[in-house]
Amino acid sequence: MDTDEGLLIALVAVLFALSVALVLPYLQFLLAAVVLAFVLRPLQVELEPHLGRSASAGLLLVLSLVALILPFFLVTVFVASDVMAFVSGLEEQDLNFGMIERPIQNYTGVEVDVGSAVRSSLSGFGSFDSALSVFGTLTHVLIGLGLLLFLLFFFVRDADRFVEWLQAMSPLPATVTDELIDRTVSITNAVLAGHVLVAIVQGVLAGVGLAVFGVPNFVFWTLVMIILGLIPIIGSFAIWAPACVYLFVMGETVSAVALFVYGSTVVAISDDYLRPVIVDRYAHVSPSVIIIGVLGGLSVLGFMGLFVGPIIVAALKESIEVYDAHYGYPTRELER
Repeated sequence: MDTDEGLLIALVAVLFALSVALVLPYLQFLLAAVVLAFVLRPLQVELEPHLGRSASAGLLLVLSLVALILPFFLVTVFVASDVMAFVSGLEEQDLNFGMIERPIQNYTGVEVDVGSAVRSSLSGFGSFDSALSVFGTLTHVLIGLGLLLFLLFFFVRDADRFVEWLQAMSPLPATVTDELIDRTVSITNAVLAGHVLVAIVQGVLAGVGLAVFGVPNFVFWTLVMIILGLIPIIGSFAIWAPACVYLFVMGETVSAVALFVYGSTVVAISDDYLRPVIVDRYAHVSPSVIIIGVLGGLSVLGFMGLFVGPIIVAALKESIEVYDAHYGYPTRELER
């Protein structure tokens, strides 16, 4: 490596680090734009010959705004207002935590005041600093949504150009690069269609059950069930089953039994039958990959990590298999 090449590599590394620092504050919106662009790309391919590259991308941008982004934003605002009303109600009530405090004192001998701790935590909820924090968060979200829409247009319109650039810039042989791209697309389809879509269907179906049988705050719990639906084994059962117990305790025995039957049949069938059908159409993704990807992605990447995390873990597995296929030991095939 000569001096010129080393300087150029150093410049690229510095610019890359600075670019990452610039992107990080709005990483959630960037990831959302990438995921939405991937979902909308097949429609772009169908519409582009009839409307043109920019017009079809603009139409899909408007449709996604109306059908996806705006409803999600409204649901988020509704849930946030519901949570704020719940917290405000807790502040106004004379909370009695004796049922919690007495057993702790009996078993440990330590006197605790849970009520004071809770009221102290809630006391600053409506303060001026809290209002400034909410305003700052709202401003950040609005700017991020604008950035999301801007990026989504270009990601949908120029996805094929990006793939061509990636193929040209890749130092790997063309066959290896093409296989990596094909496997990544396949695994992304499997995660988004086979797990995200099923989680949304399962959560919405369970949410309809909560609404019909009179469980309060059903919009908030529907959103929670969609998120839990991304995690195999746990799913929406973690919410609608306790809701059955809640209805039973409240004296709504018929509603509790009806919700249990509805959850055990309609909601359970949506997971047991839809997930294998959709996943097998694209690729097989182990539940362990989903669990690690969802939990790790949520911790590292925030909300969008729920969707991107499993794709990253599954892509690692596919990359290792591509490496083994092209650069593994020749004798391995004989051993198999």
